[in-house]
Amino acid sequence: MKLSDLGAAGSRLALRFPELTLDYAGLAAASGAVAEAVAGKRRVAVYASARPHTAIAVLGAIAAGVPVVPLNPKLGDRELTHILTDSAPDLLLCAPDEGGHIALDRHEVDPAARASFTEPATDSEDPLFIVYTSGTTGAPKGVVQPRRSLEATVSGLAEAWAWTAEDVVVHGLPLFHVHGLVLGTLGPILLGGSVHHLGRFEAEAAAEALTAYPSTMLFGVPTMYSRVAEAVEADTGLAGRFGAARLLVSGSAPLPASVHKRITAATGQQIIERYGLTETFMNTSVRIDGERRPGTVGLPLAGVDLRITDDAGTEIGEPGLVGEVEVRGPNVFREYLNRADATAEAFRDGWFRTGDMATRDPDGYLRLVGRRSTDLIKSGGYRIGAGEIENALLEHPGVAEAAVTSEPDEDLGERIIAWIVSSASPASEAELIEHVASTLTPHKRPRVVRFRESLPRNDMGKILKRSLG
Repeated sequence: MKLSDLGAAGSRLALRFPELTLDYAGLAAASGAVAEAVAGKRRVAVYASARPHTAIAVLGAIAAGVPVVPLNPKLGDRELTHILTDSAPDLLLCAPDEGGHIALDRHEVDPAARASFTEPATDSEDPLFIVYTSGTTGAPKGVVQPRRSLEATVSGLAEAWAWTAEDVVVHGLPLFHVHGLVLGTLGPILLGGSVHHLGRFEAEAAAEALTAYPSTMLFGVPTMYSRVAEAVEADTGLAGRFGAARLLVSGSAPLPASVHKRITAATGQQIIERYGLTETFMNTSVRIDGERRPGTVGLPLAGVDLRITDDAGTEIGEPGLVGEVEVRGPNVFREYLNRADATAEAFRDGWFRTGDMATRDPDGYLRLVGRRSTDLIKSGGYRIGAGEIENALLEHPGVAEAAVTSEPDEDLGERIIAWIVSSASPASEAELIEHVASTLTPHKRPRVVRFRESLPRNDMGKILKRSLG
């Protein structure tokens, strides 16, 4: 990625945010000013709010060959202190009115700044990002992603989705996360296209962006698409606007089959799902010319090798059996910063052990069923993925939200627990248990159903199962 290449696109739209629109010439010049300010630094932190300043800061640092540590603006003091101590950035890049509580030298990003910059030579293995994990199983780890990971992911998705410079991507995703920053912002810019960031996601604003400008692709997470489903069912005009998009793409968590069906029924659109991690960027996707099968995340991207293994590390070839997803390829991270032990533990014979559990359909399509640490349930001698049960529960009209966990059981080893937020027409515990038993198989039925008014979620809409109890 070269700023000179960005500038060559001239007056072509690059970024549109509620507060600012930049063409490629302006983006290259503003990023050039950042590159001048950070040149020679070891690494920099970026206060990654959903504003154009974040995109300008990241592009400038990349141009200068300086690794970026994206900071979630909502980080608490303890987690922020850990990340800054662990990564030791030399400088904070931020908007003038942000990041005042962070004890670092700062450079305030000015979208109106103009400078040219001669970019240094770089290598594909040079660090690009240090992105911190969510820390659900201990202190957050800094994932060192090299420049090749970005290039591999964008080229792989461009091939899978026929994604080109003619596309305009709409989203309202956070920019401290791989989904919003790498796919939703850097992806379009690398391909010479445009980004329309909504600031915050609202179904009506997304519908307007898809037709008023116009735009061609929408990126979102399941909670966003649940709002879209409600909106298009209530308003046929909105349904037509979403139906005009070239692609609707969902990621960051499995999209319930029920949401797939509702949006397709209202708009005629079939959502594409893809699968990635902080450590791997993107691994798989449903292709634009492939079957858009609810509950699946498609096939490996070009250059990505993927296998499913049992507890001993032996590859599972039989379709339908649950195992751990392992990945290798140019998209995989280099290391965990300052954690040689964790890095070594994460790999087996050159394959990254994702911790995600999945099955494969006979044609190779991947079905995620949950995380090994929280979603693999061993009950009555069976290995069961929580995600499969959650999808079955969400197909019941009495269920608005669902999460599945387990707890120890003297007879079964683990018993399956369902956590339910009821819809306007609630179902009883017995009805839901019978629904799962008849939809899947009896050994996958919940033994206990617990009703809640809401389920705890993080910023990307993922349910925080460790908070259930």
